[in-house]
Amino acid sequence: MTDLEKARQKINEVDTQMRQLFLERMQAARVVAEYKKLHGIQVYDAQREAEVLARNVAAFTDEEIKSYYVDFITHNMDVSKRYQHRLLEGMKVAFSGVEGAFANIAANKVFPDAEAVPYPDFKSAYNSVVDGVCDCVILPIENSFNGDVGQVMDLAFFGPLYINGVYDISVIQNLLANKGASLSSIKEVISHPQALGQCNDYIKKHGFKAIEAVNTAVAAKQVAESGRLDIAAIASEEAAEKHGLVKLEAHINQSSNNTTRFAVFSRTAKAPSKADNHFILLFTVTNEAGSLGKAISIIGENGFNLKALKSRPTKELIWNYYFFVEGEGNINSNEGKKMLSELKEKCSDLRIIGNFEKEVVL
Repeated sequence: MTDLEKARQKINEVDTQMRQLFLERMQAARVVAEYKKLHGIQVYDAQREAEVLARNVAAFTDEEIKSYYVDFITHNMDVSKRYQHRLLEGMKVAFSGVEGAFANIAANKVFPDAEAVPYPDFKSAYNSVVDGVCDCVILPIENSFNGDVGQVMDLAFFGPLYINGVYDISVIQNLLANKGASLSSIKEVISHPQALGQCNDYIKKHGFKAIEAVNTAVAAKQVAESGRLDIAAIASEEAAEKHGLVKLEAHINQSSNNTTRFAVFSRTAKAPSKADNHFILLFTVTNEAGSLGKAISIIGENGFNLKALKSRPTKELIWNYYFFVEGEGNINSNEGKKMLSELKEKCSDLRIIGNFEKEVVL
């Protein structure tokens, strides 16, 4: 047997081994896709890919062909992602609003392969997951300019779902009207209260009458259906395209850094990971002097960074509040378990509703 024949025989043997290993790898990728669907987690995970690449390349000793091995590993991960995307095509993601709403845009960005299912309000979208109609729901929890979305925080407190990811989506508000309208013909603007607040200076400057709508895309739909030339909607470019409106003016929100944080809720909490570095807690404290201060101190004393502390009335007892806490650090660690144990002694109700690696900017 010649050296060429021996080399080709070796390649055939390796190819046979690689075929079986490829099958095993893709079967594992299927499990990963099913897990991500169940927990409402997007396919692309930049941190995980970087770790896989770094670990494998570090163990590769042949410098002459190392760059080709990098290509090989990268291609394998790309193939795995394409397979996972195909498996997630039957996934249903609920959102509040109609097509073109910012929540619809967020759903398409986080889960590009899933079916985005519209619901008329936050509660019905949330309950679609509780009832098993949809796999997960994406809801806004905070806007960088206009603050918290209280209704969603209440759903998080009173409902059974878990937050398995938070995504920052840039929001650009536009003035949309029917064809034939002009800036001078507009007398009224309609939009969601959050959008009206984000564009308050612009509205006042032009002397428009502000009218509230369920959400921005619904506002665009109402303007389109009215056929009027004296009313405009404040909404996204996608809403304009969907409802046949023209953009009279772009980027009318005061802040050029207008971002909305969307949380993905699912029925099951994701498995704890050593990489988890963000958590969301909900708790109530006993009606005793200093009880809230003691609870907050416990978080810091155990080495965790308190990013946000927000309060909402429980609606069950007058002047009784629950607290929505966002923090940094791994609560699956020994320090985290100690912190939670100490918090339970000070809190009348304590729940972990969010635990994930990092907040993602899209």
